[in-house]
Amino acid sequence: MEKLLAHFKLKDHGTDVKTEVIAGITTFLSMAYILAVNPSMLAAAGMDQGAVFTATAVSAAMATLIMGLFANYPVALASGMGLNAYFAFTVCPMLAEMGVTDPWKVALTAILAEGIIFIILSIFKFRETLVNAVPANLKYGISAGIGLFIAFVGLQGSGFVSDDASTLVVLGNVGSAQVVLAFIGLLLIGVMWHFKIKGAILWGILATWVLGIIAQLTGWYQGNSLIPDFSGGILPPSLAPTFFQFDFAFAAGHLVNFAAIVFAFLFVDLFDTVGTLIGVADQGGLLNEKGELPNAGPALLSDAIGTVAGSMLGTSTVTSYVESTAGVAEGGRTGLTAVSSAIFFVLALFLSPIFLAIPSFATTPALLFVGLLMMKSVLKMKFEGDIADVVGGFLALVMMPFTYSIANGIMFGILAWVILKVCTGKTKEIHPVMWVSFGLFVLRIITLIV
Repeated sequence: MEKLLAHFKLKDHGTDVKTEVIAGITTFLSMAYILAVNPSMLAAAGMDQGAVFTATAVSAAMATLIMGLFANYPVALASGMGLNAYFAFTVCPMLAEMGVTDPWKVALTAILAEGIIFIILSIFKFRETLVNAVPANLKYGISAGIGLFIAFVGLQGSGFVSDDASTLVVLGNVGSAQVVLAFIGLLLIGVMWHFKIKGAILWGILATWVLGIIAQLTGWYQGNSLIPDFSGGILPPSLAPTFFQFDFAFAAGHLVNFAAIVFAFLFVDLFDTVGTLIGVADQGGLLNEKGELPNAGPALLSDAIGTVAGSMLGTSTVTSYVESTAGVAEGGRTGLTAVSSAIFFVLALFLSPIFLAIPSFATTPALLFVGLLMMKSVLKMKFEGDIADVVGGFLALVMMPFTYSIANGIMFGILAWVILKVCTGKTKEIHPVMWVSFGLFVLRIITLIV
């Protein structure tokens, strides 16, 4: 055990076992919703819901464990939101219209191919170079943008904001139990944070959940039951319906269509992961004096391996989770945080009624408070000087929440940065990897237009 703990270099990172474990639990609870959302979403594509639940938990545990042990970063991974929606509501319906039986098998095959390509790119250090080549101002803009993005996700999850045909978003029902309890939970975290209570964010999530149960018992809260139901037992559902269910025949016979699907998955995951790692690292003070992420290669390889494993088990693309910032905010600084999260994903297989009972409004306080902490990166941004850095960083910041995509924020930030560098006669300052990224983003824009 001592040798294992020595591997994480806790003292070098100014942390201890208790802090790391609490951080890991906090990260897990902040992203545990994926265990409920992903099976429901992929079931719409014709997959077995129980098998997807097991695949989601197992792949998350595997990838997160690899991240913790191999890369020593406090980052948890699981099936990515957005990527699963693209899987279920874009790729599968499109394939179904082409007459493909069980289109989800083709989608899983595309994810397998994506993961293999990522492993190759990671081995040749393309992704690592990209992470470190992103200019500092863009890095800070990405971090702050992610803060706004996850705060917006939290506000949506509790009903704090609602959609509107005229203004796109409006204030939700402030009298609903979800909104009131989420607001109380945020205040509780603020008070505990002020008094330096360990695990403030974790306690905020649990306190909001308990208040929700009370609201349900009194009839105020009318949504899905918040009380765990163990009537169905605790054994996890079988993986058999989704395990290694690939359709290589379609891939071979429709190479162009298949390549387009792979590219879409590849693009979003590539830049989502880059943005998430930069945001988490900046929040945890893990970037070096040059603004680079040390040991980025193993971290990027971890999610590539997770994606391949996830496709074999039967779930959508596995990627690094921005909710990892919740654990970092609790003091998580090493891979022990990730290992702790991985253990809870394993436990979730047998205690799914408990974890699936935690509602989205209970995680809203955590996401809002972490968003607040990540916004501090704005203070490091330069809003005068090199116009490419200024505009690029600003677009990275605002486009994430306003387009609901981390990848889009990075896309517009890099596009603006490269174009302005060229227009201001500073072409020599553009790293080759930034040119490659620029080319990929141009292709992405073309695919969105055509």
